[in-house]
Amino acid sequence: MTQKLKTYFPDIRQREELLEQIHGNAALEQIFTGWNPEQQNLFLDCCTGVRGVRMLYDSFFKIIMDPDTVPERMEELLSLLLGQNVRILKVLPQESRIAAEDSLLILDIVVELADGSIADVEVQKIGYAFPGQRAACYSSDLLLRQYKRVKSERKKLFSYRDIRPVYTIVLFEESPREFRSLPDRYIHRSRQVFDTGLEMDLLQKYIRWGDASRLYRR
Repeated sequence: MTQKLKTYFPDIRQREELLEQIHGNAALEQIFTGWNPEQQNLFLDCCTGVRGVRMLYDSFFKIIMDPDTVPERMEELLSLLLGQNVRILKVLPQESRIAAEDSLLILDIVVELADGSIADVEVQKIGYAFPGQRAACYSSDLLLRQYKRVKSERKKLFSYRDIRPVYTIVLFEESPREFRSLPDRYIHRSRQVFDTGLEMDLLQKYIRWGDASRLYRR
């Protein structure tokens, strides 16, 4: 595989060549030897073309999809998922987010859309860490944040009709068990509905993209 890639990408180096360069530079060697064997092998495999970069990992995904520096990429993704043209007006601060998140959370971007709606994009390494209950808590947190912000801005003119929908969008690197019962469906959309067919916009909407590892899988 490395030899084939090197035909098209001459800059790809052999493992031995890369290790020689690392150990010949004290600063690089200090960094490299500070990693555990699994991290070292992952780095060498990526640099030598043995495996591709996992695009959903924090350091890569945040740079590629950063709504501050390249908003058009996140706008395109949200437009496809939401089925409407999306223009990101601003990236909202996250200081009031639900506390005590663990390392399984790769990405958390909260954006306000052109129509005032709020979208929260989450990427999870392990699906079972983000069950429906957790998604509901995140959605409620988003809705409460918007309520406080809009009420503060509009003061006496505030109306609950000023509150816009919130979207909680979750991309799973590996799908949880529930998703595997629908092997041919990857994007799942939901909203709150009444069993009588009564139509009211209850504002909280969810999109879950199962097995998003297909984005980078060879």
